[in-house]
Amino acid sequence: MEVTIRQQPAFAVARLMMGPNERVRAESGALMATIPTVAVEARAEGGILKSLKRAALGGESFFITSYTAPPEGGWIDVAAFLPGDLNVVEVQPGQAWFVQKGSWLASADTVTMDTKWGGFKNLFGSEGGFILRAEGQGPMVVSAYGAVEAWDLQPGQTVTLDTGHMVAYTEGMGMQLRKVTGGLVQTFKSGEGLVFDFTGPGRLLIQTRNPTEFLGFIQAAVGTGNSGSTGSAALGGAALGGLFGRD
Repeated sequence: MEVTIRQQPAFAVARLMMGPNERVRAESGALMATIPTVAVEARAEGGILKSLKRAALGGESFFITSYTAPPEGGWIDVAAFLPGDLNVVEVQPGQAWFVQKGSWLASADTVTMDTKWGGFKNLFGSEGGFILRAEGQGPMVVSAYGAVEAWDLQPGQTVTLDTGHMVAYTEGMGMQLRKVTGGLVQTFKSGEGLVFDFTGPGRLLIQTRNPTEFLGFIQAAVGTGNSGSTGSAALGGAALGGLFGRD
Protein backbone atom coordinates (compact mmCIF):
# COMPACT_ATOMS: atom_id res chain seq x y z
CA MET A 1 0.00 0.00 0.00
CA GLU A 2 1.34 3.39 -1.04
CA VAL A 3 -0.31 6.64 0.05
CA THR A 4 -0.42 9.92 -1.85
CA ILE A 5 -2.10 12.94 -0.27
CA ARG A 6 -3.50 15.78 -2.36
CA GLN A 7 -5.65 18.91 -1.80
CA GLN A 8 -3.67 19.85 1.30
CA PRO A 9 -3.88 21.46 3.74
CA ALA A 10 -7.55 22.31 4.20
CA PHE A 11 -9.40 19.53 2.35
CA ALA A 12 -6.92 16.69 2.11
CA VAL A 13 -7.68 13.44 0.26
CA ALA A 14 -5.57 10.28 0.50
CA ARG A 15 -5.18 7.91 -2.45
CA LEU A 16 -4.31 4.38 -1.32
CA MET A 17 -2.55 2.47 -4.10
CA MET A 18 -2.93 -1.27 -3.60
CA GLY A 19 -0.92 -4.09 -5.10
CA PRO A 20 -2.47 -7.26 -6.60
CA ASN A 21 -5.10 -8.69 -4.23
CA GLU A 22 -3.97 -6.37 -1.46
CA ARG A 23 -6.46 -5.49 1.27
CA VAL A 24 -6.73 -2.25 3.24
CA ARG A 25 -9.12 -1.09 5.94
CA ALA A 26 -10.81 2.27 6.36
CA GLU A 27 -13.25 4.03 8.65
CA SER A 28 -16.88 3.54 7.66
CA GLY A 29 -18.02 6.37 5.40
CA ALA A 30 -14.49 7.51 4.50
CA LEU A 31 -14.60 6.37 0.84
CA MET A 32 -14.62 9.15 -1.75
CA ALA A 33 -13.84 7.25 -4.95
CA THR A 34 -12.47 3.97 -6.28
CA ILE A 35 -12.52 1.76 -9.36
CA PRO A 36 -15.29 -0.80 -10.02
CA THR A 37 -12.99 -3.81 -9.73
CA VAL A 38 -12.06 -3.11 -6.09
CA ALA A 39 -14.11 -5.34 -3.80
CA VAL A 40 -15.82 -3.55 -0.89
CA GLU A 41 -16.93 -5.28 2.29
CA ALA A 42 -18.17 -3.86 5.60
CA ARG A 43 -17.95 -6.16 8.58
CA ALA A 44 -17.57 -6.26 12.34
CA GLU A 45 -13.78 -6.48 12.42
CA GLY A 46 -12.54 -8.82 15.14
CA GLY A 47 -16.01 -10.06 16.06
CA ILE A 48 -19.09 -8.57 17.71
CA LEU A 49 -17.58 -7.90 21.13
CA LYS A 50 -14.47 -6.20 19.77
CA SER A 51 -16.59 -4.11 17.39
CA LEU A 52 -18.90 -3.06 20.22
CA LYS A 53 -15.89 -2.03 22.29
CA ARG A 54 -14.46 -0.04 19.38
CA ALA A 55 -17.78 1.74 18.75
CA ALA A 56 -19.00 2.30 22.31
CA LEU A 57 -15.68 3.00 23.97
CA GLY A 58 -13.29 4.04 21.21
CA GLY A 59 -15.67 6.35 19.37
CA GLU A 60 -15.17 4.63 16.00
CA SER A 61 -17.71 2.91 13.76
CA PHE A 62 -19.04 -0.54 14.64
CA PHE A 63 -18.25 -1.69 11.11
CA ILE A 64 -14.86 -1.46 9.44
CA THR A 65 -14.85 -1.26 5.66
CA SER A 66 -12.26 -3.36 3.84
CA TYR A 67 -11.18 -2.87 0.23
CA THR A 68 -9.50 -5.64 -1.74
CA ALA A 69 -7.72 -4.95 -5.02
CA PRO A 70 -8.15 -7.18 -8.08
CA PRO A 71 -5.21 -9.18 -9.48
CA GLU A 72 -3.98 -6.16 -11.44
CA GLY A 73 -4.04 -3.87 -8.38
CA GLY A 74 -6.25 -0.87 -7.68
CA TRP A 75 -6.82 2.26 -5.61
CA ILE A 76 -9.26 4.03 -3.34
CA ASP A 77 -9.58 7.66 -2.29
CA VAL A 78 -10.51 8.35 1.33
CA ALA A 79 -11.36 11.65 3.01
CA ALA A 80 -12.12 12.74 6.56
CA PHE A 81 -15.43 14.26 7.56
CA LEU A 82 -14.16 17.53 9.05
CA PRO A 83 -12.07 19.90 6.94
CA GLY A 84 -8.36 19.61 7.55
CA ASP A 85 -5.16 17.79 6.74
CA LEU A 86 -4.12 14.14 6.67
CA ASN A 87 -0.90 12.55 7.83
CA VAL A 88 0.69 9.20 6.99
CA VAL A 89 2.17 7.34 9.97
CA GLU A 90 4.55 4.48 9.20
CA VAL A 91 3.81 1.97 11.94
CA GLN A 92 6.90 -0.08 12.74
CA PRO A 93 7.22 -3.37 14.66
CA GLY A 94 7.79 -2.73 18.33
CA GLN A 95 6.59 0.88 18.16
CA ALA A 96 2.85 1.22 18.74
CA TRP A 97 0.85 4.42 18.27
CA PHE A 98 -2.07 5.76 20.30
CA VAL A 99 -4.67 7.58 18.20
CA GLN A 100 -7.46 9.73 19.58
CA LYS A 101 -10.93 8.56 18.65
CA GLY A 102 -12.17 10.01 15.38
CA SER A 103 -8.70 10.53 13.89
CA TRP A 104 -8.04 7.06 12.43
CA LEU A 105 -8.99 7.07 8.74
CA ALA A 106 -7.35 4.06 7.05
CA SER A 107 -4.46 1.63 7.35
CA ALA A 108 -2.81 -1.33 5.72
CA ASP A 109 -4.19 -4.75 6.57
CA THR A 110 -0.94 -5.46 8.42
CA VAL A 111 -1.71 -2.73 10.99
CA THR A 112 -3.86 -3.93 13.89
CA MET A 113 -6.23 -1.50 15.59
CA ASP A 114 -7.67 -2.13 19.04
CA THR A 115 -9.43 -0.10 21.73
CA LYS A 116 -7.49 0.13 24.96
CA TRP A 117 -8.17 1.58 28.39
CA GLY A 118 -5.42 4.11 28.87
CA GLY A 119 -6.28 5.05 32.44
CA PHE A 120 -7.76 8.27 33.70
CA LYS A 121 -4.72 10.20 32.47
CA ASN A 122 -5.98 9.50 28.94
CA LEU A 123 -9.25 11.35 29.45
CA PHE A 124 -9.60 13.61 26.42
CA GLY A 125 -11.72 16.33 27.97
CA SER A 126 -15.07 14.58 28.55
CA GLU A 127 -14.52 11.89 25.92
CA GLY A 128 -13.40 9.10 28.24
CA GLY A 129 -10.21 7.20 28.89
CA PHE A 130 -10.37 4.80 25.96
CA ILE A 131 -8.04 5.23 23.01
CA LEU A 132 -7.15 3.39 19.80
CA ARG A 133 -3.85 1.53 19.75
CA ALA A 134 -2.20 0.74 16.41
CA GLU A 135 0.57 -1.81 16.08
CA GLY A 136 2.13 -4.01 13.42
CA GLN A 137 3.79 -2.73 10.27
CA GLY A 138 2.62 -0.53 7.43
CA PRO A 139 1.15 2.90 6.66
CA MET A 140 -1.71 4.39 8.65
CA VAL A 141 -3.60 7.53 7.65
CA VAL A 142 -4.83 9.84 10.42
CA SER A 143 -6.99 12.92 10.01
CA ALA A 144 -6.97 16.27 11.75
CA TYR A 145 -9.30 19.21 12.09
CA GLY A 146 -7.10 21.95 10.69
CA ALA A 147 -3.44 21.41 9.91
CA VAL A 148 -1.25 18.60 11.27
CA GLU A 149 2.02 19.28 13.05
CA ALA A 150 4.53 16.63 14.13
CA TRP A 151 6.59 17.35 17.23
CA ASP A 152 9.60 15.17 18.04
CA LEU A 153 10.34 15.44 21.75
CA GLN A 154 13.81 14.71 23.06
CA PRO A 155 14.37 12.70 26.26
CA GLY A 156 13.14 14.78 29.19
CA GLN A 157 11.60 17.48 26.98
CA THR A 158 8.04 18.38 28.03
CA VAL A 159 5.31 20.31 26.21
CA THR A 160 1.80 21.20 27.39
CA LEU A 161 -1.04 20.60 24.95
CA ASP A 162 -4.76 21.32 25.17
CA THR A 163 -6.61 17.99 25.10
CA GLY A 164 -8.70 18.94 22.06
CA HIS A 165 -5.60 19.39 19.88
CA MET A 166 -4.10 15.92 20.31
CA VAL A 167 -4.19 13.51 17.34
CA ALA A 168 -1.72 10.70 18.07
CA TYR A 169 1.49 9.88 19.92
CA THR A 170 3.99 7.06 20.13
CA GLU A 171 3.79 4.54 22.93
CA GLY A 172 6.38 5.11 25.64
CA MET A 173 6.00 8.87 25.99
CA GLY A 174 5.29 10.23 29.44
CA MET A 175 1.88 11.88 29.69
CA GLN A 176 0.00 13.54 32.54
CA LEU A 177 -3.45 15.11 32.55
CA ARG A 178 -4.07 18.23 34.63
CA LYS A 179 -6.11 21.41 34.90
CA VAL A 180 -4.47 24.31 33.14
CA THR A 181 -5.47 26.75 35.90
CA GLY A 182 -5.55 26.64 39.67
CA GLY A 183 -9.29 26.25 40.27
CA LEU A 184 -12.82 26.33 38.88
CA VAL A 185 -13.03 30.12 38.94
CA GLN A 186 -9.79 30.50 36.99
CA THR A 187 -10.90 27.78 34.57
CA PHE A 188 -14.15 29.66 33.93
CA LYS A 189 -12.36 32.99 33.49
CA SER A 190 -9.68 31.66 31.15
CA GLY A 191 -11.94 29.42 29.09
CA GLU A 192 -9.31 26.68 29.38
CA GLY A 193 -9.89 23.27 30.92
CA LEU A 194 -7.70 20.18 30.83
CA VAL A 195 -4.25 19.88 29.27
CA PHE A 196 -1.71 17.14 28.68
CA ASP A 197 1.94 17.34 29.70
CA PHE A 198 3.82 15.13 27.20
CA THR A 199 7.41 14.18 27.97
CA GLY A 200 9.80 12.68 25.44
CA PRO A 201 11.30 10.80 23.88
CA GLY A 202 8.68 10.27 21.22
CA ARG A 203 6.63 11.80 18.42
CA LEU A 204 3.44 13.76 18.97
CA LEU A 205 0.92 14.68 16.26
CA ILE A 206 -1.34 17.66 16.91
CA GLN A 207 -4.20 19.39 15.09
CA THR A 208 -4.32 23.18 14.90
CA ARG A 209 -8.09 23.37 15.48
CA ASN A 210 -10.22 21.93 18.29
CA PRO A 211 -13.29 19.97 17.05
CA THR A 212 -14.93 20.08 20.49
CA GLU A 213 -14.79 23.87 20.52
CA PHE A 214 -16.20 23.91 16.98
CA LEU A 215 -19.12 21.73 18.07
CA GLY A 216 -19.80 24.10 20.97
CA PHE A 217 -19.75 27.05 18.59
CA ILE A 218 -22.28 25.36 16.28
CA GLN A 219 -24.55 24.43 19.18
CA ALA A 220 -24.49 28.00 20.46
CA ALA A 221 -25.17 29.38 16.97
CA VAL A 222 -28.19 27.19 16.20
CA GLY A 223 -29.65 27.45 19.69
CA THR A 224 -31.79 24.95 21.55
CA GLY A 225 -35.49 24.21 21.88
CA ASN A 226 -35.62 26.49 24.95
CA SER A 227 -34.01 29.46 23.25
CA GLY A 228 -35.92 29.54 19.98
CA SER A 229 -38.91 28.28 18.09
CA THR A 230 -39.59 24.62 17.47
CA GLY A 231 -38.76 25.15 13.83
CA SER A 232 -35.41 26.71 14.66
CA ALA A 233 -34.57 23.87 17.01
CA ALA A 234 -35.44 21.32 14.35
CA LEU A 235 -33.36 23.18 11.80
CA GLY A 236 -30.46 23.31 14.24
CA GLY A 237 -30.73 19.60 14.90
CA ALA A 238 -30.73 18.87 11.20
CA ALA A 239 -27.68 21.08 10.72
CA LEU A 240 -25.79 19.29 13.47
CA GLY A 241 -26.79 15.94 12.04
CA GLY A 242 -25.53 16.96 8.63
CA LEU A 243 -22.26 18.23 10.04
CA PHE A 244 -21.42 15.38 12.36
CA GLY A 245 -23.42 12.37 11.17
CA ARG A 246 -22.22 9.60 8.86
CA ASP A 247 -24.10 6.97 6.99
